Amino acid sequence: MQHPLKHHLTLTLLALTSLSHFPPASPLTPCRTLCGTTAINYPFSIDDGCGAPQYRSMLNCTGTDLFFMTTSGRYKVQSIDYNKQTMVVYDPAMSTCSILQPHHDFVMTDVESVVIPPSSDTIFALLNCSIDSPVLNRYKNLCFNFSGHSCDELYGGCNAFRVFRSFTNSSPPCCFTGYDTVKYMSMNILDCSHYTSFINVDGLKGIGPADWVYGMKLSYAVPDTGCGRCTRSGGACGYDTETGVMMCLCSTSMNATRECGSNGDIGGAQKLALRTKFHAFALVVGALIYFVIFI
Repeated sequence: MQHPLKHHLTLTLLALTSLSHFPPASPLTPCRTLCGTTAINYPFSIDDGCGAPQYRSMLNCTGTDLFFMTTSGRYKVQSIDYNKQTMVVYDPAMSTCSILQPHHDFVMTDVESVVIPPSSDTIFALLNCSIDSPVLNRYKNLCFNFSGHSCDELYGGCNAFRVFRSFTNSSPPCCFTGYDTVKYMSMNILDCSHYTSFINVDGLKGIGPADWVYGMKLSYAVPDTGCGRCTRSGGACGYDTETGVMMCLCSTSMNATRECGSNGDIGGAQKLALRTKFHAFALVVGALIYFVIFI
């Protein structure tokens, strides 16, 4: 009759051997792909080391709300169009047709201004400007006609802006301009008390300011780093947080340089980990075989 210990070890050996033939489970990448209902795809991320390094720390997910982070504040992300490569954000501290907010500036970092600036169909309206404002004098060429709309229309058609008329019984100067103006000159330099911004300006001709879409549309480009190859292999595109070098994130413990499942692309540390696991498994199997045969 077979010794009970031998019988138990034999069953254990068979179980371990059979497990070694099962394919590994699909890797779980360390990058979150949703914030609330908003999809987080390359080049963006809400986890450090994910996405493209140019967009590092630009997005923050708080609960179910996604925010675009700049040096001047947190701007609520309303939508991201990955086909058109645009992001619509809203400044909760910005004045609109229905609410007058305290004075403040919109400031982006140098990197943000280059990789994800406001698009050409985002218009900034500088309100309640002094007659000495540079955009009404030396830099008046920075102001332009906006689909036939006027300052009088803003001050008369918006409840929030009517207050500016009460001081002089007339409409104070305003300026419709692009992002570059507020990028290089603060509101104090512009000598205007408030600003507002709106998007999709090509479709606003003949539409009153109460029905404009207030916010900013940012445009971005997707870096060509071979990310498609990584995602097709089941990984998520990311980067080394110290060097900024592109990496394919295959799981929370394994990264590859180009794609998942390719041993030739796995880094040295990951190769060592795989060899260590294999050697440990071989030692266990060897010990079991010894006990089964010789004990």
